[in-house]
Amino acid sequence: MAIEGNENNKPVVQNLFTDIPINLPDEFVDVLLANKNIRIERIISSGHKSPVGSWYDQKEAEWVLLLKGEAILSFEGSDGTLNMKPGDHVNISPHQKHRVDWTSSKEATVWLAVFY
Repeated sequence: MAIEGNENNKPVVQNLFTDIPINLPDEFVDVLLANKNIRIERIISSGHKSPVGSWYDQKEAEWVLLLKGEAILSFEGSDGTLNMKPGDHVNISPHQKHRVDWTSSKEATVWLAVFY
């Protein structure tokens, strides 16, 4: 779902909740906008979680907003978890190791992630 203009170079309205794939074998990542300074992704999970013992360790910061569904995140060195529901967001510093421990399998979990 790339943000594009039409032949008249007018913006085209798109919706983050349309074209949500069903029966996802893997988490679905849709790059909405990217340049050298920022990348914005729509991520769709459905019962997906990080592999056991695996941590995301990203060179860029990530601000992530949960739009729909539910999820649980954890961070290396922290004994607590973040239970996320629609509207919740978190800023993750570069190289702050984190993982997705759980996402709802009852409905699609839709994230908006901004990497900067």
